[in-house]
Amino acid sequence: MIEYIRHGRVSEALRFAQDELAPRGEENPEFLAELERTMALLAFDTVASPPGVIGDLLSSAQRLKTAGEVNAAILESLSQGKEAKLVELLKLLCWGDSLLGEKAEFPKVRVAPSERHGLNVFPAQRAGGDARG
Repeated sequence: MIEYIRHGRVSEALRFAQDELAPRGEENPEFLAELERTMALLAFDTVASPPGVIGDLLSSAQRLKTAGEVNAAILESLSQGKEAKLVELLKLLCWGDSLLGEKAEFPKVRVAPSERHGLNVFPAQRAGGDARG
């Protein structure tokens, strides 16, 4: 619906909201509040003018968040889990890395949280400051 609004396709946005989203709003009050907030975007002539309260719905950060939620829902509906396999593998790598660190001197992998994907992986620096493997 937001993409319809972003591209000025108001009639399609209204039709989509009526056919697909309104029935879900009746079942879930939390969803209804988000639907009402999104519908407020239609009150403005251009997508550049909404105030911050609803204008954030048109931001690229919101687009990424929505895409992530849609992808997670699709994966869950296919019994694939909410996270991408790569993230699961990185978590497994970190777990194995911690076990190896307990047993012997082993070059570690440094993992930092990422807002977009959850993890960033960097080769850890060796004792001499060299990050090459």
